[in-house]
Amino acid sequence: MLSCTTRNHLEQISAFRSILSPHRSLVFHPQKISSPLLQAANTYLSEGLSLLVARGSLSEIEEQLEANSPATARLLISDVLDLAKMYGDISGHQNLRIRLEKITTDSCRKFHVDCIDLRLLRTYVGPGVQWTSDNGSSVHEAPAGAVVFLKGKHFPGWENAETILHRSPPLSSRPTEERIRLLLTIDHASACLDGGFDMVA
Repeated sequence: MLSCTTRNHLEQISAFRSILSPHRSLVFHPQKISSPLLQAANTYLSEGLSLLVARGSLSEIEEQLEANSPATARLLISDVLDLAKMYGDISGHQNLRIRLEKITTDSCRKFHVDCIDLRLLRTYVGPGVQWTSDNGSSVHEAPAGAVVFLKGKHFPGWENAETILHRSPPLSSRPTEERIRLLLTIDHASACLDGGFDMVA
């Protein structure tokens, strides 16, 4: 009999694998953040690096994340590694890049498509990624905790898939207490660079 952890992992992979469909550009699944995980995320916001980037195999990434994270945020790091494993199983990539970032500005505010093949996003604190399929006439926003898979321009056959543009949610117009995010980004280690993508501060 499969353990609960293994069964949950397989169920998640099955749910997200639809991103590989030729006509899909985005797959979005709300996922609840438990109280202990939220506490770990908030601890990281208080004590962790502004931008933590790790690269390599899962074991290499685990070493880098644990060496650069507060001990009290270990549950957050465990969740990041679980998502990295799922991303690798779905994408087929084994050499990954992990980005865990505190965001307090209106970064990346224009709708766009990334120059990558496949990207996973999860916002632990604050609003999630926004996207549109009609050039901004209607805008959708992922809630905190949701896991989002997005295809980029380098995904094979991307030009035949639905057109989805995305952006970071603007924070400046929100109440002061909502002007902070903790964002996880996972993609292939060889993906082209976004502005400031390789900085650790």
